[in-house]
Amino acid sequence: MNAEEATTPRVILVTGPARSGKSEWAEMLAIETHKPKIYLATARVNQNDSDWVARIAKHVYRRSHQRWKTWEVPILLAEALLEAPKDSCLLVDSLGTWVANLLAEEDATWEQMQRDLILACAEVGDVIFVAEEAGWGVVPAYPSGRKFRDRLGSLVRSVGAIAHTTYLVTGGHALNLSRLGTRLPPSSD
Repeated sequence: MNAEEATTPRVILVTGPARSGKSEWAEMLAIETHKPKIYLATARVNQNDSDWVARIAKHVYRRSHQRWKTWEVPILLAEALLEAPKDSCLLVDSLGTWVANLLAEEDATWEQMQRDLILACAEVGDVIFVAEEAGWGVVPAYPSGRKFRDRLGSLVRSVGAIAHTTYLVTGGHALNLSRLGTRLPPSSD
């Protein structure tokens, strides 16, 4: 990263399948900014789910020596972005969990929250989004699964449309899609 890149606010999207290293890659990108770092955790801690608690603990441990602040933001993500200091690097992990937290919302409410998030990105310093890729498998058999897949896919496309850089993390590699691919026009959906 050159000096100009280090001072210009950016939106970065890091996407890929489960357990691919998305969070680790996003954390490395945040560290490279040399800015104060705020981890915006969208997950709700469920103490009855030992696997989930262990996954969260692993994420917390990995960041423990880097002086991260952690904000738990399961719902009001756009508002959290706007409240954060402008000189910070924000890491949102993850958009898939945020979508899951909002599945019960009516479509109009969801669409407004998605628009608010995209608009908030223009008002902040660096923000790095981690997002799961849920649309590469079979079509979910149940309406809630299709709703999740469609909402997440739409959100990832919207964030990708405003992102300065988009990475796909898979197979042990981080691919810079912004250099390798062609940006599509915004979705008409």
